[in-house]
Amino acid sequence: MPTRNLRNKDAVVIRSRIVKTPPKKPGRDGERTRQRILAAASNEFASKGYDGARIDEIVRRCRVNKNLLYYYFGSKEKLFVSVLEAAYADLRRRQDAFAPDDGQPEHAIRRLVADLFHYWRESEAFIGFLTSENLYKAKHIKKSKFAAEAYEKLIESLSDVLEAGARQGVFRKGVDPVHLYISISGLSYKYFSNQYTLSSSLGKDLTSEEALKTRLQHVEEMVLGYLRPAA
Repeated sequence: MPTRNLRNKDAVVIRSRIVKTPPKKPGRDGERTRQRILAAASNEFASKGYDGARIDEIVRRCRVNKNLLYYYFGSKEKLFVSVLEAAYADLRRRQDAFAPDDGQPEHAIRRLVADLFHYWRESEAFIGFLTSENLYKAKHIKKSKFAAEAYEKLIESLSDVLEAGARQGVFRKGVDPVHLYISISGLSYKYFSNQYTLSSSLGKDLTSEEALKTRLQHVEEMVLGYLRPAA
């Protein structure tokens, strides 16, 4: 009798261990599943912020088991960091293409201004992530080495453009590439992160194609006006 009870207890322990075993990676479909989770999580975090986002809603949207989500990402926080990293990766791919434009620094700057303008126009979700993350004072993204390296190549290329412009006499000397990038990005980011409230407050549709065209020209002239040497 004691032996039978011992065996029954062993069987319960074995079954318990089997249940708690994390799901196996689904072979060649693993990356596809991971990307599906990321896409659903991106929508959830963008619309509700980190605090408002719910794992239950994410798994419902992408139709996966909650255990599978935790198998890939470990926690809600790590999932949010992965979402941020994916957004930064997309930004980095676009920024890495920036380079001096056939020895014409002004053309290169105009291209950077336009690229960032259109990037923020198309990146409503990323704006949502950043709004949420800034409330946390970058608590989550500080844990990502990738995000910290996202701007390295761009700043290096921008430095080359500024130096070339200074040598040619079309740009003034001593411009800080980091602050210039923040200004260029901010002039577009602020516009798109507040376009609906500004449209309502100012009584003007800032989302129209005409308004967007005017804004891009305005940003280009502001940046180039700052860069050109004093008369």
